[in-house]
This record gives sequence, C-alpha cells and structure tokens, in this order.
Amino acid sequence: MATQIIRFLNIIMVALVTGTIFGIWLGFNPIGLSAQTYIEQQQNNIRALNTIMPLLGLITIVLTLISAFLRKKEKGAFILLLVATVFLIISGLTTKFGSQPINSVVMTWDMNMPPDNWTSLRDQWWTYHIIRTSTAIIALCLIVWTGMKKDEKNINTANKELI
Repeated sequence: MATQIIRFLNIIMVALVTGTIFGIWLGFNPIGLSAQTYIEQQQNNIRALNTIMPLLGLITIVLTLISAFLRKKEKGAFILLLVATVFLIISGLTTKFGSQPINSVVMTWDMNMPPDNWTSLRDQWWTYHIIRTSTAIIALCLIVWTGMKKDEKNINTANKELI
C-alpha cells in the first residue's frame, strides 16, 4: 500500500511541476514582447514561482527516487525511474544555474528603463526554459509509463482471478 501511495504522489507531483513548466512554455513565450511587458510579466512570474517551484521539484525528485528503490526488483521500472530522476535533476540544475541567475538580474530591472542587453538575457532564459521543459516532459512520460506498466499487470492479474 505504501508503494502505491508513493507512486500516486510521484505522478501527481511530476504532473504539477511539468504542467507548470509546460504552461509557461506554451503561454509565456517572451519573443516579440516589448521590454516593458516582458519585464512586468517576468517579474510577476518570478515572484510567484521562484520559491515554490524548486521546492516542488525537489519533492518530485525525492519521490521519484523513493519510487525507484521501492521497485528495485522490477529491473525495467527501476531503471526507467532512475532515468526519470536524472531528467528531473537536469531540469533542476538548468533552473538553478541557468534560469535563476537571469531571474535575479531581471528582478533588478525597471520596466521603464530596460538595460541594453535585455533581449540577450531574455533569449538565454528562454533557451534554458526550453531545456527544462523538454527534460521535465521526458521525466513525466517515464514516470507515468512505469505506473501504467505496473497497473496493466495488476489489472490483467485481477481479470484472470475473476475468470
């Protein structure tokens, strides 16, 4: 039962984290925004997400590792969950060492006086965001896939017992 709860929480957390990252990628592409709009939007997003998202990401990484080790006897699931963990860690490191340093700089900007290099930093941030979106989606797919594979076995076993 504990394994099922961990797997459930793992899927929920990776879905929440990836969904947030994907939503930013889908709805907040900064290319083409004026400097004022970009700065206002970005500062608002940073204030809202800069603390909670790394915490949710860390919880997701820990849950994925726990889920992997709870399934270490299932070699395929164990390996896929470890690979998913690596992708989540890449996403986190991209955020920590790519996006967040730029976020810190953007938080100092005055939207009425953007720095000359604002588009360069915007483009760098967007590149990091594409990387973390991709790695988070891969991790989500791997985690959900391992959950589905186990559930299919349980369903098939339960169906055989009914017959």
